[in-house]
Amino acid sequence: MPKKKYSTGWRNENKHPSLSEVFSSVPVPQQKGIWRKLFSFTGPGLLIAVGYMDPGNWATDIAGGSKFGYMLLSVIFISNFFAIILQHLALKLGIVSERDLAQACRDHYPPFISFILWILCEIAISACDLAEIIGSVLALKLLFCIPITWGVLITAIDILIILFFQYKGFRYIESVVAALIFTILVCFSFEIIRSKPEIFSILKGFIPNPEIIKNSQSFYISIGILGATVMPHNLYLHSSIIQTRDYPRTIEGKKMAIKYATIDSTLSLSLAFFINAAILIISAATFHKAGHTEVADIMHAHKLLTPILGSSLAGVFFALALLASGQNSTLTGTLAGQIVMEGFLNIRLKPWIRRLITRLIAIVPAMIASIVYGEKGTAELLIISQIILSVQLSFAIVPLVYFTGDSKKMGSFVNGPILKISAWLITVIVIFLNLFLLYDIFL
Repeated sequence: MPKKKYSTGWRNENKHPSLSEVFSSVPVPQQKGIWRKLFSFTGPGLLIAVGYMDPGNWATDIAGGSKFGYMLLSVIFISNFFAIILQHLALKLGIVSERDLAQACRDHYPPFISFILWILCEIAISACDLAEIIGSVLALKLLFCIPITWGVLITAIDILIILFFQYKGFRYIESVVAALIFTILVCFSFEIIRSKPEIFSILKGFIPNPEIIKNSQSFYISIGILGATVMPHNLYLHSSIIQTRDYPRTIEGKKMAIKYATIDSTLSLSLAFFINAAILIISAATFHKAGHTEVADIMHAHKLLTPILGSSLAGVFFALALLASGQNSTLTGTLAGQIVMEGFLNIRLKPWIRRLITRLIAIVPAMIASIVYGEKGTAELLIISQIILSVQLSFAIVPLVYFTGDSKKMGSFVNGPILKISAWLITVIVIFLNLFLLYDIFL
């Protein structure tokens, strides 16, 4: 019997709406000006940007700034450039194929391969959720002196907050995220003004330095920055939430959607880049300059900020930004977990059940670390979580780059030669760096 040919390039041509409860729920004006259209597409990029400024980024940026000054700013810049390219591919896949990345994997690969990819993605989401828990727990301790063990338990009840905003509508979730990002931006603007960084040293830091690769410690932190910046679950998330927009599912409608969604994504990631760079700059201008080159965790950084900057508000703003960062990441982590499970397994669970499962998986190691090792254990767990994310990144990038470069699947929207080469080059670099990291760690 001849093998069946699939006109669209997918093994399974039956499509199911991604995040069906909010699919195509945000209206896009068709006859209005560009600003009204851009505003209607503004939101998904902010949700994606959250993943690029979560507590995991704090740990790697603080460690990099305190130990190596401004040198690793170039790593943040390059990582952010990678992120802009990859998130563009993710939103394009969602708009053109009308599938999120998890659904695309399920409709392309055999069930066994899809199952493996799902397991790997769940591990990454749990690692990310672990970073969110630790960040929120540390912020609660800094702001309200709540013990770490109790803080871990308190973070479990944020399920109720998420469910409330999911019920109110997707625009409400985006508004909450925007407000929290604004809080983070204000806090770090204050910190960076107080720290009085050296402008020339900052500009020099954006020039790649060969010492980054030669020094095993700086290379290790650089991989952590890459893992904390380019988040694998964000690729699944973006390919889904862009479909919440009610744009015409036609060739022209999809072109318009890709155009405005890319603007939203690029501007939002530029904001995330500023915040990430600000964390490293503050760390370099305060800790590294004062000779505190071994500040590798958030608690230590908070303890030193107030005396070095000479302001009691420095520590408060630092902790407030950390709490906003952790809660923001919780919102997007919930959506990513739902998208991944529904997309790979075609299983529809109630949001609170899905969130509870993910939360429990992350709470167990966080609780053990907090009880056995205290603050130091949670800080080390934060770094480890970012390494796990970085290693898993390859398994999300390869399918994404392959799908968007396949003319059968993408039609006239297939990646052009320059974008295709750039995307595969980024993929090769990520895979090489992660293999090198594993070699360095184990051998």
